[in-house]
Amino acid sequence: MFKAFVIGILIGVLLVTGGAWFYFTTGWAPVAVADPPMLFEKKLAHGALNARIGKDPHTDAPVPADEASYLAGADIYKQNCAVCHGLPGEAQSAIAKGMFPKPPELFHGTGVTDDPAWETFWKAKNGIRLTGMPGFKGSLNDTQLWQVSVLLANADKIPPAVKAALASTPSTPPSPPPAAAPTKK
Repeated sequence: MFKAFVIGILIGVLLVTGGAWFYFTTGWAPVAVADPPMLFEKKLAHGALNARIGKDPHTDAPVPADEASYLAGADIYKQNCAVCHGLPGEAQSAIAKGMFPKPPELFHGTGVTDDPAWETFWKAKNGIRLTGMPGFKGSLNDTQLWQVSVLLANADKIPPAVKAALASTPSTPPSPPPAAAPTKK
């Protein structure tokens, strides 16, 4: 009796594993941006993210929540974050419209003002897998990440000078010269 039970469990596990393999390898899984999410996809992803973030220490921001930090954070935000997360009073970019899951618009609605700065710092530093959110620990230092995090945590109460800095067009690097057209022989 016990042997039959164990064999039944093994067959069940093999069938579920084989069914999942078949589902993903035959093109049935939704992988396009316009496809609806898979069953439990959002719940599992958010649960894993929240559990992982909860494991790390929740430290206070080492930068002050003042206009100088906000202005520094605004410059960093415009250069690295605005293309996906948007700017105050501006429409979503074409890049953001084409992403799945949709990146949150951080200056519309509550954005992340209801999140503590340490949580935004963690997300910006480490990134979030399978969302398009990159980790910036290799390209921005901790002070820069904290400046952006403090700005976003206080986005609902930033001074007019910071709002003006966010509204101005981001500085863009000069375009490379056009490539020469190939010559025909």
